[in-house]
Amino acid sequence: MAATSVLLLLVTLLPPQGLTAHQDSGIVNGEKTKTNSKPYMVSVQERNKETEKREHICGGFLVSDNFVMTAAHCYTSGVQLTVVVGVHNIKKWEHSAHRIGVKSYYINDYDLETHKNDIMLLELKTPTPWRRSVKPIPVAKKDLHIKAGAICNVAGWGATETNGFVNTDLLDVNVAVVDRGDCQRTWGRAIPTSMICAGGTADDKGFCQGDSGGPLVCGGIAVGVVSFNDADHCNQSRAPNVYTNISTYLPWIKKVTGLKSVN
Repeated sequence: MAATSVLLLLVTLLPPQGLTAHQDSGIVNGEKTKTNSKPYMVSVQERNKETEKREHICGGFLVSDNFVMTAAHCYTSGVQLTVVVGVHNIKKWEHSAHRIGVKSYYINDYDLETHKNDIMLLELKTPTPWRRSVKPIPVAKKDLHIKAGAICNVAGWGATETNGFVNTDLLDVNVAVVDRGDCQRTWGRAIPTSMICAGGTADDKGFCQGDSGGPLVCGGIAVGVVSFNDADHCNQSRAPNVYTNISTYLPWIKKVTGLKSVN
């Protein structure tokens, strides 16, 4: 596996009693998106050993014509992933849908226990053609501080309730960014600046199983990657959803992708 890493200060994160982080995290209390309204969205899929069919496991999003950003915990050693671009219904593909293999996997020192550095870049075997249904989304160009209360958007094909099933149509919902201090007190653990808290508690809006790796979009810019939530409580969450803060990793992203500016 091709990999690039940077040295980051690791903070020991201990889950509080009664709260367990769940990562293979659907959109809760969201709505069906309009076809082609989110051309950056990607379904990350792997082959089911029993059926031999490709199945959706995570979300992702295009950051260039040949790189997809997703969560590091979506990777399993020895399992070959593919991505489907230009798709709205993952069971009944539109003419714009196209499957592309992954050439290389780039993971940034991901820590499974603390969920630190939960970000991965997938280099595609062939570039994606830019058209109305397939187009990258800009990501933060500098270290950003998203103010508490800011309204952002998260999308995915995940479940709409705890222990639910993957959705065939892409759903999305608006969520409010949560103050870091409040987020830490609720989780009972440190939430470093490399993470963003948003949604998950107010009106039970947020993500669930199958949405991991999707983007948190604020003002048309991808600022976060779906990372973890309160385990088994998607629609009755006791703590905010947590995303990887993309702006923390800009030097690494630029080094891997070779882009002078990430847009």
